[in-house]
Amino acid sequence: MLFRRPNPDIFIKSSPSSESEWRLRYHGAAGFTLSANQTTVVLDPFVTRPGLISTAFRRLSPNLERIEGAFPRADAVLVGHAHHDHVLDAPHVAAHTGATFIGSSDAANVARAAGLPERQIRETAGRENIEIKGATIRGIPSAHGRVYFGRVTLPGSIPAPPSWPPRLWDLRHGQVLNWHVDLGGLRVVHIDSAEVFEHELAGLQADVVCLCAIGRRYRPDYVQTVVRNLRPRWIVPCHWDWFFTPFGAPSKLLPGVDLEGFIAEIEATGVDAVPLDLGDEFHIPGSHDLRRLSSD
Repeated sequence: MLFRRPNPDIFIKSSPSSESEWRLRYHGAAGFTLSANQTTVVLDPFVTRPGLISTAFRRLSPNLERIEGAFPRADAVLVGHAHHDHVLDAPHVAAHTGATFIGSSDAANVARAAGLPERQIRETAGRENIEIKGATIRGIPSAHGRVYFGRVTLPGSIPAPPSWPPRLWDLRHGQVLNWHVDLGGLRVVHIDSAEVFEHELAGLQADVVCLCAIGRRYRPDYVQTVVRNLRPRWIVPCHWDWFFTPFGAPSKLLPGVDLEGFIAEIEATGVDAVPLDLGDEFHIPGSHDLRRLSSD
């Protein structure tokens, strides 16, 4: 069978507690919301999720009502690359929350096409610290991983704002950025495509890594490279679900993704895997426990 449901028993159910200071919610594809106190960082939001036929043959119109319901607040919206399942919903998340949209020049041109005011757009090529309401955000230059048949999907750049609503082929990946976010002492690295440049990780550390599953087979020593350099306490698998299913429908695995094997590979490095189903939230221990865990 081409598509199959993941085993529901693998998912972590994290309950709120008085010691939870940070919350990480998984929205499907590479999308997350990271929040603590009064600061919210949204990464690669994508809840519009048009079907496969609509994606291939029609213009891609963000579902504004759905976006506003899923992302009621944000201070920063980070986009790792400009494929539709990473960038399509991000301009409206920023527009309705007043957040700063942060991404490469390619992603920024998509935000401009969607009508986001220039004052809310922050272009970055990475390697700089951006301060947003208590969060320190740094882009980590990377590349798009190979996906099916060992090839990169829709390569190329977006040198000018595309038509809006766009078609699938208008949204080339452009520059790829992984993200390092320090929010109140919690360090999160978001890797939305299965590639990392080891030299770009030098000097960085993470407590949590959100790690792309699709394409893992084509990147030798992928998990080991991430763990060796970032030394995380937890890894949250992402970009494993078939993102053409309607929002709210039961999740399915992308063809070629071995989620249970990915989890086992993570655990074999001594890092705790935190697999979340769509809509699930990881409540991360408070600062006292986090310091203790980091020293163990």
